[in-house]
Amino acid sequence: MKRILPLLGLTLLLSACGLRPVYSGGSHGAVAQALGHVEVQPIEGKGGWLVRNALNDRLSAMSGTGPGYKLVVKLDDNISGFGLRSDAAVTRERRALRARYQLIDGATGAQIFDDTAGSDVGIDVVSSEYATIAAEDTALERLSQTIADQIVARLARFAQREQSRDSSR
Repeated sequence: MKRILPLLGLTLLLSACGLRPVYSGGSHGAVAQALGHVEVQPIEGKGGWLVRNALNDRLSAMSGTGPGYKLVVKLDDNISGFGLRSDAAVTRERRALRARYQLIDGATGAQIFDDTAGSDVGIDVVSSEYATIAAEDTALERLSQTIADQIVARLARFAQREQSRDSSR
């Protein structure tokens, strides 16, 4: 009994803190409904193709009704060497992928959300050029997934804030 009381108290505290799940209501909730109508515009380059596919995978799982939105994403993909041997050969690279994205109202063309996302990863440069290129490609694939996760999470928080703002009016 002594162990149950602290757990019960903790549960009551958590429920009183105002914590609300972003995806409450599942695929029929307001956030999922809003995200279900986001159309990802084409993005340049191989990284753009990977990010767009990752975004479409995440957003297509949600179905929605209501106004449509366009998501415009611009990527900056940069590889820089930073580990040097005594003969000035690079031994380590850093691949950074940054995205600036804007959510556009499909009906009015107005920009309603503007943000950035980014991530980076270290790559070992080995004597095999093929292995280094394969590592760079794998890093780009992982970074694309990370960027897509960040964008969808931020759009979900934005949609939740907008829903809260609309319901309080």
